[in-house]
Amino acid sequence: MRSATLLSLRRRLVHSGEGTAEKSRFHWRDAVSESTAGVLQRPARAALTALGTVLGVGAFVAVLGLTATATSQIDGRFSRLTATEVTVHDVAREHTDFEPLAFSDNADQRVEHLNGVEHAGVLWPVQLGRGEQVRSAPIADTGVSSQIQVVAASSGAVEAAEPELRQGRLFDRWHDRTRQHVALIGVGMANKLGITTLDTQPAIFIGDQAFTVIGILGDVHRRADLLLSVIVPRTTAQALWGPPKDGADMLVSTRVGAAQQVAREAPTALRPDHPEYLEAVPPPDPRGLRSGVNHDLGQLFLLLACVCLVIGAVGITNTTLVAVMERTGEIGLRRALGARARHVLTQFLTESAVLGTLGGLIGTSLGVLAVVGVATVRDWTPVVQPDTVIAAPLIGLATGLLAGLYPAWRAARIQPVEALRR
Repeated sequence: MRSATLLSLRRRLVHSGEGTAEKSRFHWRDAVSESTAGVLQRPARAALTALGTVLGVGAFVAVLGLTATATSQIDGRFSRLTATEVTVHDVAREHTDFEPLAFSDNADQRVEHLNGVEHAGVLWPVQLGRGEQVRSAPIADTGVSSQIQVVAASSGAVEAAEPELRQGRLFDRWHDRTRQHVALIGVGMANKLGITTLDTQPAIFIGDQAFTVIGILGDVHRRADLLLSVIVPRTTAQALWGPPKDGADMLVSTRVGAAQQVAREAPTALRPDHPEYLEAVPPPDPRGLRSGVNHDLGQLFLLLACVCLVIGAVGITNTTLVAVMERTGEIGLRRALGARARHVLTQFLTESAVLGTLGGLIGTSLGVLAVVGVATVRDWTPVVQPDTVIAAPLIGLATGLLAGLYPAWRAARIQPVEALRR
């Protein structure tokens, strides 16, 4: 038995004049010293016990910090893309049956003359005739790809999508005006059709119509579905397959701060005779998008962090229970020397609290380092809320106390006679 333990547990039975014994007392300094000695006496076990709290609190700090960091990046992207995008829908069919297409031939130029507009253009999915398919060869049973969508788009719509070219070039207003048989495809679509280079001026076939591929897109910042489609000039598609069957849309990219005004002015600029034929959809409020993303991600990752803390608490509980079983003799001797049940309870709770606090401090440090490391690799600005850093060690303390409550209660219930018999 440790000398420090015997010194703190030994209580002299001093009789007063009435023959009563002095009640044993357990000062808070005794609880701290005994708990510290209990932790240091088994450093390996203490380290393994605290590891659960380290992982739980570290995960708590890391996931909340990474959530805050990621949402700040998402907020920036929303502010750039969604705040500068306006969509105008063709709703003429709701008002009349005599307007196959509400957008005029010079719709792009009409909207681009509005203040704040960078690019604008009309686009719609083409409904091919029966048996018409996109192929990489003129023979119907060679290189068939029947699931590829064809999109009719003006040159302004392609530019409004903010494409990144991998090879070749985009078609322009000359291709629109002269109804050229040219096409743009995404890099994945090019691989699917077996097109690896544009040096040989490859062609694809839509039905029995040949289209020269003049550009391969590596990415688009808007309308990601365009990467999975074959994009042809609007005028060419309208001449071959007629106007859209289900209406068309106009994609408008604006400068920051101009989207709301452009949305109000676009229907009148496009159809001053019937502005009701067009419905402009302004961008959503970036603040609403940010709060929604913050709430969703925060709830998800907070649940994950709580699961990690529960796992850590279970580890502390199991290890502390084993320690109580191994120290049954020590507990019996303490009780025989005058220690009360609450003294034993206090000692084991203090040990669990010390381990939880140490685990919380170490876990907080590791969590902050993880956030900074990920942000550095991703070239982000790390964001860690001060409340999270302050609360994390306290959460470790609370986890240690809760985890040690049952083992400490078990230890307090051990009777001296039964313990000394073992």
